[in-house]
Amino acid sequence: MSDPIYSLDGKVPLQKAVPFGLQHILAMFVANIAPILIVAGAVKMPPEIASSLVQAAMIIAGIGTLVQLFPLWRLGSGLPIVMGISFTFVSTFCVVGAKYGYEAVVGAAVVGGILEGVLGLFAKYWRKIIPPIVSASVVTAIGFSLLPIGANSFGGGFGNPNFGDSKYIIVGTITLVACLAFNVLAKSFYKQLSVLFGLAVGYVAAYFYGMVNLSKMATVDFISLPHFLPFQLEFHPDAIFAVFLIFLVSATETIGDTSALSIMGLNRQPQDKEISGSIAVDGFISSLSALFGCLPITSFSQNVGLVAMTKFINKYAIGTGAVIMILAGLFPALSVLLSSLPEAVLGGCTIMMFGSIVVSGVRMLADCGYSQRNLTIAALSLSIGIGFTQAPAIFKMFPVLVKNVFAENCVAVVFVLAVVLNLVLPKEEDANR
Repeated sequence: MSDPIYSLDGKVPLQKAVPFGLQHILAMFVANIAPILIVAGAVKMPPEIASSLVQAAMIIAGIGTLVQLFPLWRLGSGLPIVMGISFTFVSTFCVVGAKYGYEAVVGAAVVGGILEGVLGLFAKYWRKIIPPIVSASVVTAIGFSLLPIGANSFGGGFGNPNFGDSKYIIVGTITLVACLAFNVLAKSFYKQLSVLFGLAVGYVAAYFYGMVNLSKMATVDFISLPHFLPFQLEFHPDAIFAVFLIFLVSATETIGDTSALSIMGLNRQPQDKEISGSIAVDGFISSLSALFGCLPITSFSQNVGLVAMTKFINKYAIGTGAVIMILAGLFPALSVLLSSLPEAVLGGCTIMMFGSIVVSGVRMLADCGYSQRNLTIAALSLSIGIGFTQAPAIFKMFPVLVKNVFAENCVAVVFVLAVVLNLVLPKEEDANR
């Protein structure tokens, strides 16, 4: 793979960089705006205000991605990480918003983001409690946690009253087959554009099924600028504490994503400064996002799956995707076009991408070795983390705060259990065996 497109810092001409960057953005675009719409609905926010937050979210996500790719001071990893609005916070924000209003949501996000950012800057002092076996378990859990998301998209999307109708399955299948066919038949680096090709073919198929809605195109403004502090910040201690716990979960996912990208894309373990910079961006950019009325942003596992499948890691090309995302926030017509991508089309492409994360996690587990200690950490953390969160009622005896953090978040449960097991299991056991 001598083509610079496979190099992290390779110089790629613009005409080649744009399609690869666009592929990364399309893989996460719908998921980037969905959390805002969910929380906005929970707090009964007027549609026009929610729409303005979506515009701001795309700009902030683009800026966060650029900082990850091209670090500023100690902020950023320099790895091909794509940032977006995090689903992890949705359930907690819905509770906080219903109790105190959206002003408390953004207030807690500002404080929680600063705390996570500071935690990231000092990651080298606590990262030792997260050895490769913990990272491998978390990456595997991330892959498994994404599989239902891919399947739901394939069937028409969350909350769709016609979920599973034949048209969604047909469009999703056409998209998936197009991805596979292009990957098999294309030559050279063009193979790695299979997801973009599948999205294009699926989009055309969805259009003929009446699944593409461009009606908003005629009503949007030509240009739209985000508003600073559109909401008055409110600070409630219980809300801040609950949200900070979710920021810790987000940091966990970022560690897993950063580890997976480094191992799958660069064939090495991540460096301390990469972990530190990645978490710091998660936190501080999330605080910036909240100041513009948006939800926290984090590294997107969807794009980790894309790297796992294509081995494409060029940060300059991915940077063009970040610029496209910023332009989509500034020019609403472009945003409408990108967001018109039907869920079934996205599901057809992401189902294999998410599977690639699972396979990569299994490979990371294998690289850690099959000692009894490693097997115990991985087996117990994954079985409880994935198993218990598939039956969330098992958490009913716990306080609401604990349920909000862990009941449906297998990544958080796997991380906590893997860290605890790594600390309590005697390390001498491996040497004796």
